[in-house]
Amino acid sequence: MRQILPRGLFFMALFAFIVFCILAVLLGLPTFTAWSVLWEDFVAGLPFGIWLLVLVLALSIGIAWWSESMSRAKVQDIEEIFQALLRNEDHIVIEAAHMKSLPANLASSILKLQKLLESQRRSLARISNERAETQDKVIQERLIMERQRLARELHDSVSQQLFAASMLLSSMTEREQAAPALLQTEKMVQQAQLEMRALLLHLRPAALHNKTLRQGLAELIAELKEKVYFDIDSKLEEVPLPKGAEDHLFRIAQETLSNTLRHSKATEVHILFVERDNFAILRIQDNGVGFESDQSKSTSYGLKHIEERAIEIGAVSKIVSVPSEGTIIEVKVPIERKVSDDSNLISR
Repeated sequence: MRQILPRGLFFMALFAFIVFCILAVLLGLPTFTAWSVLWEDFVAGLPFGIWLLVLVLALSIGIAWWSESMSRAKVQDIEEIFQALLRNEDHIVIEAAHMKSLPANLASSILKLQKLLESQRRSLARISNERAETQDKVIQERLIMERQRLARELHDSVSQQLFAASMLLSSMTEREQAAPALLQTEKMVQQAQLEMRALLLHLRPAALHNKTLRQGLAELIAELKEKVYFDIDSKLEEVPLPKGAEDHLFRIAQETLSNTLRHSKATEVHILFVERDNFAILRIQDNGVGFESDQSKSTSYGLKHIEERAIEIGAVSKIVSVPSEGTIIEVKVPIERKVSDDSNLISR
């Protein structure tokens, strides 16, 4: 609104000059006699000159108000476009640049600015994603290193001491009439050994490190056979799977065997990894104490973790357990094979 008065004075001077020029053309040079018509001739009770002055004032104020309103409308339109740019509403910017009747050069500049901001946002998003992925990789590498360090320390210290205590207690309980408390202590130490082995198994790296799943399972089973009391029977085949699916299945096998060591009290464990009907099937079965299905859903974090890992790779998991008879955990992963496209072949 502060621009109305300067605009009004400008248009008033302009119109006064135009009227002066017209009168000079019609009446000649400004003399008292030649221009006396301005104050001697009356129109509706007022001199003709007063009507000219009122007309000049009205036109000046009206045009100044109109030009100010148009300028404010343009400024408001441009402000709306920049607000849309800030809100990342590109479709509104494009529509506004074409529909707000902006000058062509201004509309072109706004569209260029919109494209520049869009490319900057994409670059920032890409940099942010890459930084997050890098941080995740660093964290995962540190976690793996810490797990390996912890596993080595537990194996070299606590696990060895538990083994020595177990051997000492076994030699003491082999004597006749061993005290019940001593027998109970031996069972507790043996259970602690199982817990420690399960923990060491859980702390093993989840990645296969350039090995196939069959090779990783074979090494895991060979290591377990040297440390556990139950028999392990296995049938392992080479099955083509993506790296991510193999790592998840390997982790599922680790967690399943860890649960078996801790809770099952099994004497036999059967491990199967085969391909059947375009499915990779991993099945681990034991003859342990089992559990109720309702109890597993509400209390076992490990079983829930197995189901979540299976879902992440598009697999179907099945957990069947019968009290006093054992548990079966089976994961089926669909195998996707590339079908060769023979449509371009030309028959001869």
